[in-house]
Amino acid sequence: MRPVRSFHVRPSLPERIRALDELAYNLRWSWDHETIALFRRLDRDLWETCGHNPVLLLGSAPQARLDEAAQDEAFLAHLDRCAAALRDYAAGESTWHRRTYGPCATPSVAYFSMEFGLTECLPIYSGGLGILAGDHLKSASELGVPLVGVGLLYQKGYFRQYLTAEGWQQERYPVNDFSVMPVRPVHDAAGNPVRIGVDVGGRTVVVRAWRADVGRVALLLLDSNVPENPADLQDTTDELYGGDGDLRLRQELVLGIGGVRVLRALGLAPRVFHMNEGHCAFLGLERARLLMREKGLAFREALEAVAASGVFTTHTPVPAGIDRFPADLVEKHCAGLRGEIGLARDEFLDLGRVRPGDAAEPFNMAVLAIRTAGYVNGVSRLHGAVSRAMWNPMWPGVPEDEVPIGHVTNGIHPQSWISEDVRYLYDRYLGPRWAEEPGDTRVWARCEQIPGEELWRTHERRRERLVAFARRRLAAQLHARGAGMAEIAAADEVLDPEALTIGFGRRFATYKRATLLMRDPERLDRILNAPGKPVQILYAGKAHPKDEPGKALIREIVQLARRPEFRRRIVFLEDYDQVIARYLVQGVDVWLNTPLRPQEASGTSGMKAAFNGALNLSVLDGWWAEACSTRTGWAVGRGEDYRDRDLQDRIEAGALYDLLENEVVPLFYRRGPDHLPRGWIERMKSAMTDLCPVFNTNRMVHAYVVEAYCQARERLDRLEEREYRRAKALAAWKARVRQAWAGVRVSRVEVDLPAETIVGREFEIRAWVRAPGLAPEDLSVQAVLGPLHESREIVDPETWPMKAGGPLSGEETPFRARVPCRRSGTHGVTVRVLPRHEDLARPQETGLIAWAE
Repeated sequence: MRPVRSFHVRPSLPERIRALDELAYNLRWSWDHETIALFRRLDRDLWETCGHNPVLLLGSAPQARLDEAAQDEAFLAHLDRCAAALRDYAAGESTWHRRTYGPCATPSVAYFSMEFGLTECLPIYSGGLGILAGDHLKSASELGVPLVGVGLLYQKGYFRQYLTAEGWQQERYPVNDFSVMPVRPVHDAAGNPVRIGVDVGGRTVVVRAWRADVGRVALLLLDSNVPENPADLQDTTDELYGGDGDLRLRQELVLGIGGVRVLRALGLAPRVFHMNEGHCAFLGLERARLLMREKGLAFREALEAVAASGVFTTHTPVPAGIDRFPADLVEKHCAGLRGEIGLARDEFLDLGRVRPGDAAEPFNMAVLAIRTAGYVNGVSRLHGAVSRAMWNPMWPGVPEDEVPIGHVTNGIHPQSWISEDVRYLYDRYLGPRWAEEPGDTRVWARCEQIPGEELWRTHERRRERLVAFARRRLAAQLHARGAGMAEIAAADEVLDPEALTIGFGRRFATYKRATLLMRDPERLDRILNAPGKPVQILYAGKAHPKDEPGKALIREIVQLARRPEFRRRIVFLEDYDQVIARYLVQGVDVWLNTPLRPQEASGTSGMKAAFNGALNLSVLDGWWAEACSTRTGWAVGRGEDYRDRDLQDRIEAGALYDLLENEVVPLFYRRGPDHLPRGWIERMKSAMTDLCPVFNTNRMVHAYVVEAYCQARERLDRLEEREYRRAKALAAWKARVRQAWAGVRVSRVEVDLPAETIVGREFEIRAWVRAPGLAPEDLSVQAVLGPLHESREIVDPETWPMKAGGPLSGEETPFRARVPCRRSGTHGVTVRVLPRHEDLARPQETGLIAWAE
């Protein structure tokens, strides 16, 4: 039956415990163990039943229990401590950002992401991208960075996973009830609900805004499920990564354009816009449209200001993982926006093409993001190099290692992922600064002072809890599938709380090779069931609903786990989420990661495990390529590249078995008279000492502030001077240089150097340049010197500026420089010309370059 009216019912909290409401709606509780303990204290069983959702807990608790809590002196003292801690935290009087840059009244950075993984009771994330975004907000809060997040509030979010009796993944999509989630509707200064509209294909999607508080940071979430919209437009924010290309493009228009409009509706004017992946790249075009309308700028002039203050983080190491849309679909949805910014159809489409003018190329959201950002980065050192190679065609002629894409290696928010036991251990032996300044290497050096006995007993307790949790979850899975009583009872006997435990938890994409360890079942059997040295593996993860090969990997694991020799040694836990992830990273001994190099951009699950004392066993991909050492874990292979996938799988599976048999298992079971694995414990300490101060999001966000946000804000300040005069001048200069660049030539080069010389001796190089229509100050002429590769190409080059010897007037103009020989060996030298302008972030950004021939 349909209601004639709907309404929300809020819990009736006695005045004395009214602060519970404030605590429930600030997601700081999700990483504050003291506040979590407070909610658990109210009703432990209900806390679990409510999915660790304090808003739902307060609305579901019997009124008698709430009244009782209001009279419980111990509970009230606990509540008062938590409430006071939240108020002190929110005041943020001594944060790093405030100490370094002074107070900031409003957010100066807007961080856009398609998903945010903050807590399991706000299911608007699918995997690593969202978890990273959630940890980014948490560390921005810890550091006091004046940042606001912008995302979508999905009615169903990502799917919940369950398996059939045969092991095939099935999906269900429970509907989120926003009224019992830690989000609240956003109102403007007049108290009216915030509503904005976004044009999609000539129709307007009406979007309302919600707010989640993440410590000191606000997260604004957009929702199209409002009565003003027709049914198909209401579904725009229905599912994360669901539907077809039409729905995905609508979602990305709502996120990018709608996000900018919601910020303006709230009177917020961030100076820097950070795009976490390309899904939100339309925000750059909306910002340009506003500058054109309000400041009278031409599109290219507005684009200079937009790009100067834009930051783009790419997480994708392969082109197939990026959203690309057919030209006709983009024109259908974006014709109105295109008209407002005054671009012809192909001009608009070229903004999203690697090769402008190629009509066969689809519209690429990452390309649009790159073209509207002055700072672009990958998420690990290796991924930065992979990204430079992947996007090199956007800068033809520019050497791959000079493509203007850097890297900021990902991290994790420690307090969200460590166990309470480990936190007490860190507090006791490292002091409070491990949480306040997790990037301080001096603090983590104190890990060596943790008594081995205490560290090991703490870790053993976590493994025991993981085994108990896995048994409960497995029994529940079997019961839901309709398994017999005997099979369900047998779930209490799987796993061994004292056995070496390996964890594997991630998205089940085929490139992650979840079944690499199962390539040789007989050898795996010998490893897992070795007498006196048992090994066990826990798997968890979801395949995309349309990824049939990924689903087949899950089925393969489930089927293998049912064989008698593996029944107690291999377990697959359904419905991977933050709850399962925490149990895994807090309880396993070894974290396993076996991607196809270099297809793992970064990965962060192994970082979470390291903070809890687990050791990593991984292919040298993503973050592990820069983190692995003999002190921190083990590497599968040495970073080799293969052309034959089957050969690669065979070789790396063999290397994995060898490591387990010869190094990992023996080290774990090598016990002294005190029955402690002293060698293993020492490696745990070394891993924590080396990895924890580096691979955390406080260090990561600090890097973004220093390397990206501050520089972007300064570039924007400069271009805005005198009514955007510098932006206009830069756009005009670029147009003039591009028009003239076809005529730029290095006519000839002369080098005063014998066939053989010695280190330290200088030589003179002269070049004659033709550049009709350009002045010397428009050009950067450089000598390029470096060792010769066997291919006769210069590698690891150094550049030396060359000075003009006369005016440019359409004739050859000489440039010269004196260059020292720094290294021995066979070297080469050449000359190149790039554009030069004081307001360019990098000379390579234009993609214009002329080389001597």
